[in-house]
Amino acid sequence: MFIGHFGLGFGAKKAASNISLGTLFIAVQFLDLLWPVLLLLDIEHAVIKSGTGHSQPIDFTDYPVSHSLVMVIVWALLFGSVYWIIKKNIKAAVILGLCVISHWVLDLIVHLPDLPLYPGSGSPKFGFELWNSFWGTLLVEGGIFITGLVLYMRSTNAKNNQGKIGLWILVGLLLVSHTANLFGPPPPSMNAVAWAGNLQWLFVILAYWVDHNRSVV
Repeated sequence: MFIGHFGLGFGAKKAASNISLGTLFIAVQFLDLLWPVLLLLDIEHAVIKSGTGHSQPIDFTDYPVSHSLVMVIVWALLFGSVYWIIKKNIKAAVILGLCVISHWVLDLIVHLPDLPLYPGSGSPKFGFELWNSFWGTLLVEGGIFITGLVLYMRSTNAKNNQGKIGLWILVGLLLVSHTANLFGPPPPSMNAVAWAGNLQWLFVILAYWVDHNRSVV
């Protein structure tokens, strides 16, 4: 799942109006921001596997540090704790921790059975395999994204043109990336996937800028 995570980040603004959209984006995508770094460090691994009949041409062979449920809970606790230490806002810290965990839950819906419960070769792996249905994947991810975006727009107002136009630039870039993931050719290598994954920080930076130029309703 890709754009659905960002949709949840948009929607979470309604429940946590004092948290910047950029921070919410980091939380909901924390696992996928960590994963490319671990790929480049050869700590986690995946291979290109096109022609499998499902909408994701990557076989996630092992990613226990970033995507096992036990480690996801650890990352959620760390993320929320750091935010609480800095901001002293327990409600916001809890929401951010839940946003981190939400990534695993949403991935569970679409992934093939490759999500481990805990690190180690003996861990059972889970996934409800929605990726086997291209249109099902499109409908679920699109529905989450549109719902989240609507909630964000109802929760904030643009203070200026940057807040108005910037939001649509952000949405447009997310949609372009999502379309490329769905309809583009398989990536040339996992190294290319890892570097492309790091480009998600551009969405985070843009989200901070957009949210700075919008006010909470």
